[in-house]
Amino acid sequence: MSKTHDSSYKFLFSNPELVRDLVMGFIPDDWLHGLDYSTLEKVPGSYVSDDFQQREDDIIWKVKVGEDWVYLYLLIEFQSRVDKYMALRMMVYIGLLYQDLIKRGDVLADGRLPPILPIVLYNGKQRWTSVTDVAELIPVVPGLVEQFKPHLKFLLIDENAYSDTELASLSNLVAAVFRFEQADSPATMEGLISLLIDWLADRPDLRRMFSLWIRATLMRKPKYGILLPKIDDLQEIKVMLADRLEQWALAYIAEGELKGEIKGELKGELKGEMLSLQRLLSKRFGAIPADITCLISNAPVEAIERWFDLAIDAQQLSDIFKDD
Repeated sequence: MSKTHDSSYKFLFSNPELVRDLVMGFIPDDWLHGLDYSTLEKVPGSYVSDDFQQREDDIIWKVKVGEDWVYLYLLIEFQSRVDKYMALRMMVYIGLLYQDLIKRGDVLADGRLPPILPIVLYNGKQRWTSVTDVAELIPVVPGLVEQFKPHLKFLLIDENAYSDTELASLSNLVAAVFRFEQADSPATMEGLISLLIDWLADRPDLRRMFSLWIRATLMRKPKYGILLPKIDDLQEIKVMLADRLEQWALAYIAEGELKGEIKGELKGELKGEMLSLQRLLSKRFGAIPADITCLISNAPVEAIERWFDLAIDAQQLSDIFKDD
């Protein structure tokens, strides 16, 4: 993702309800669905590796498992391009996180490490083609060496793998985010904003969060050319978007009319070229055969111009169309 888009997603998934909806709506696992997501706690995503390289890009949450306060850590990465070495990157990030947990003493009572679920949230248009297990980046080696090949997988959530119909069937905030990202018209966006207004009627914190995210998303879409003031209310954004709908519609009509005028001019120019060629051929060679007339009628303007130049000096009709 771009830095702006990446930051906007981090902003959204810094809210526990978005994290819960991501798990409940897009990770089909009964055990995960049975956890108590009211226990979600944000974990600092900034830590330093042994070579003093700062790592600050992760969204990390922990959720309680059972009664012993064992935590499952959710490491969420955001990606807008296919990365061949994503599995290797995730292995490194998980290693850094485990190092940090050990330094802080956040390990199990018996010294073992807590489980981590690595997630890559991908929103690129191109289908994801890279492997999700680091072992698949390494060729098979005979004998002992093969036993020590590292294995680490990440969970890929490809938001464009879901149709709008599938997403609309989920009463889910993350599904609404995916639908907004995929929306191809202002009218669709306005409908989604109305849906969010209804869902978040008694949640001013989430309404404000989505307002800020939608504003940033709209301003990032160059084809709409929209510039919004700094507003943080969904209803205000909806009203402003509705006001712009008429402007976009008029622009669309004007663009269509302009294209129609250009197309009409080109058709008129082509028709004139055809008539000029037919008159020249008739004057020089008499009646034009039906197959030649048909050829001229279906030819592009470049071919007609070429035939016209040839017709000026040609000795016979066949000399003009011998290569066609």
